[in-house]
Amino acid sequence: MDTALLHTTLCYIERGGAYLMLHRVKKEKDVNRDKWVGVGGKFEPGEDAFACVRREVQEETGLTLTAPEYRGTVDFFCPPWPAERMHLFLCREGGYTGDALHLPPCPEGVLEWVPKAAVPGLPIWQGDKIFLRLLAEDAPFFRLALYYRGDTLERAVLDGEALPL
Repeated sequence: MDTALLHTTLCYIERGGAYLMLHRVKKEKDVNRDKWVGVGGKFEPGEDAFACVRREVQEETGLTLTAPEYRGTVDFFCPPWPAERMHLFLCREGGYTGDALHLPPCPEGVLEWVPKAAVPGLPIWQGDKIFLRLLAEDAPFFRLALYYRGDTLERAVLDGEALPL
């Protein structure tokens, strides 16, 4: 594992044509403050990506992932924040257990089921639209690097190839 990068997970959980989204509004010093993201968080010592995503989803939603799909990695470069490698997961309906309609309060923000078509219209990172499109297209495992200046995406590289912005 590359120790120069902060390792995190993010999972988009599906139900009835919607993703479970987290509106990050509870922490003041949060690179994702006021943004909508999937559910996930930082690796703890000794965890791999699967253990981390399962723990984070359980802690934040009360749901237990039984069939998370590891879809790709996304490297974020957004000074002054530390560089981050996010391990991206998708969990389709039926790939988790628990009460998806009555989620507990989340310490990170507000959880809400959002129709997939409405997600790009939320305040999300510009680069999130790229990997959400790859999830929607059921693209094979991918490696994406996103370079930001503040909230502005300056460069995106997918599997070694620069993408037009």
